[in-house]
Amino acid sequence: MVQDHYAERYAAHRWKIPNPFNIAEACCRRWADAPERIAILAEDAEGNRASYSYIELSHAANRLSNALRARGIQVGDRVAVVMPQRFESAVALMALFQLGAVAMPLSTLFGPEAMAYRLQDSGAVAALVDGRGVDTLAAVRADCPDLTTLVCVDCTAPDALDWATLLAAASDEFPCEATTPDDPAVLIYTSGTTGAPKGALVPHRAMLGNLSGFVASQNGFPQVDAVFWSPADWAWTGGLWDALLPTLFFGQPIVAYSGRFSPETAFSLMARYRVTHTFLFPTALKAMMKAFPSPRTQFDLHLRAIMSAGEAVGDAVFDWCQQALGVTVNEMFGQTEINYIVGNSATEWPARPGSMGRAYPGHRVAVIDEAGEVLPAGEEGEVAVHREDIHGDPDPVFFLGYWKNPEATARKYTGPWCRTGDLAVQDADGYLWYKGRADDVFKAAGYRIGPGEVENCLVKHPAVLNAAVVPKPDAERGAVVKAYVVLAEGFDASPALVDALQQHVRGQLAPYEYPKEIEFIDALPMTTTGKVQRRVLRLREIERAGG
Repeated sequence: MVQDHYAERYAAHRWKIPNPFNIAEACCRRWADAPERIAILAEDAEGNRASYSYIELSHAANRLSNALRARGIQVGDRVAVVMPQRFESAVALMALFQLGAVAMPLSTLFGPEAMAYRLQDSGAVAALVDGRGVDTLAAVRADCPDLTTLVCVDCTAPDALDWATLLAAASDEFPCEATTPDDPAVLIYTSGTTGAPKGALVPHRAMLGNLSGFVASQNGFPQVDAVFWSPADWAWTGGLWDALLPTLFFGQPIVAYSGRFSPETAFSLMARYRVTHTFLFPTALKAMMKAFPSPRTQFDLHLRAIMSAGEAVGDAVFDWCQQALGVTVNEMFGQTEINYIVGNSATEWPARPGSMGRAYPGHRVAVIDEAGEVLPAGEEGEVAVHREDIHGDPDPVFFLGYWKNPEATARKYTGPWCRTGDLAVQDADGYLWYKGRADDVFKAAGYRIGPGEVENCLVKHPAVLNAAVVPKPDAERGAVVKAYVVLAEGFDASPALVDALQQHVRGQLAPYEYPKEIEFIDALPMTTTGKVQRRVLRLREIERAGG
């Protein structure tokens, strides 16, 4: 039986934010004095393996910082990092942080339209890319006039610089920029309900704001022999803030695997590297459960903690983790703008299956109404986080705002409360129970989908007059992307057209964004002001799925 230490842990927590503060200093440089301290355990899809110490990580980052500064990269410049999990990705991030530049991680899955929009909107002046994303980036570079520097890792592109050549010619000593906690560190684009994706500008202090939740959800991380691995892409909030950076902050090794996820690969990696702590999406856990009902009979596992986020874990997976893996999964809830704010900790307070958990220490979380008033236990409202903790100290987890979008930033707040857009009920013990989105953003297989970007892409096809994108309930993935399409004059519905529209979206956006199902409709339900009523279509899909 787990003892409930929540009240004392929550009451005792106090934020200590040093000034200056730089993520590279906290996550790399301060550990670069012990040759035996390993930072990255790298493996690719072909099975090639390498081990890199914090000293090697620091020296490589210093060389890259010197090379970028020599090419005019300044404090505050946005620089794209388009790479999968690999040593060079970590090097790039540390180099940019200590340079005072703003790292902009971009998924290698992005198509040309998604890639170009983010590069153009951010005004990125440089990009660091490997073979996974070089073709897409090279294809849109001419449309990104601010992008003057392109550095290629193990690949080539016209008018690009070679990573290895650059680093070989640079010094391995570099003075870290004395950034303040509020200086920007990362720009990550997150889809909105309508229109274009928004760039969330995240400061250096957010690193510290994540830690209380990370430590709790990982059952007391770190331990002396802790090894972390997660299949979450480091270009996403989950991979960056929930895996890579907090692991490095505590000076522990993280496994960087650049191949595709599969249940067998996941278990093999965890056994081979004696992984003790992990972050696994519910969809990944479901696939692992079905492929290996009794994994410990086949794999030598050393797991002590599993954090899961992105959607509800569900009773079946929760029970399987306890029985088959010997670990109680800790569900977590957060956003790019305010990450790691709510969750469970199996060693600190009892988990309640199906609950999002409680506010992590240092975060003042409540369920509020439209006016920003805190609702009593049992009433449904929107999950929100107060700018100050219970002691009146500023919560460091907050983002700075949306890039070049002060109106959207203002809409995120009601007084001191930052709204998440997620609906929940809080019980008398502080546990939150998720009820759904307050807007039209949804998650499919753990990925956050903004319908506006997909709809915009569909409408660019000559056959599409209008489109609305909604989630269709799916037992395996929680939801899949479905598009309702109104055809332009002169086009007729057909299986061939469905396939053409799907391929059109897949070619422009990330693969997980393309509509798995398309239904042609004569007219979309609209409000009197001309807005698409996606809620009507969502309810239709729920009814078709049997409620």
